[in-house]
Amino acid sequence: MSNTSERRAERYERIYRQLRELVEGRSPNLVAAMATICAVLHAKMSHHFWTGFYFVEDSGRLWVGPYQGSVACQILGGQGVCARAVATREPVVVGDVNAVPDHIACDARSRSEIAIPVRKGDDVIAVFDADSDKPDQFGDADIEPLEKILSLLDPYF
Repeated sequence: MSNTSERRAERYERIYRQLRELVEGRSPNLVAAMATICAVLHAKMSHHFWTGFYFVEDSGRLWVGPYQGSVACQILGGQGVCARAVATREPVVVGDVNAVPDHIACDARSRSEIAIPVRKGDDVIAVFDADSDKPDQFGDADIEPLEKILSLLDPYF
């Protein structure tokens, strides 16, 4: 593990502990917990240009939930990185969004992205999405710590 990767892993662990204190037993509902997670990640992870959630409708459409950053697309259809995370039920990491034919550019400055499904039992009810204005800012090493952070939402389902 490189020194940069170690620092990022340590930062994620500190963020998890901070969010556990802020969210567990304190957030009144799912949306408040999501908003708190967005705010802390966006403030603490300098490579996050946009940090937020999209809720999944039964129709497959996604609509914006709590987020931090520039104005978001309010509704996403059945395409793009977030929709792929819902369809595959797996995290999606994109180093260069310009190389993804169906990427939805809510902000043209976006260059890389990570999308992680948020599950309630077997159902994907939302997607956590983070964008960077620089390429290759997310990787497989981000998935596990972000999933650990997102597990703080489990009591709200």
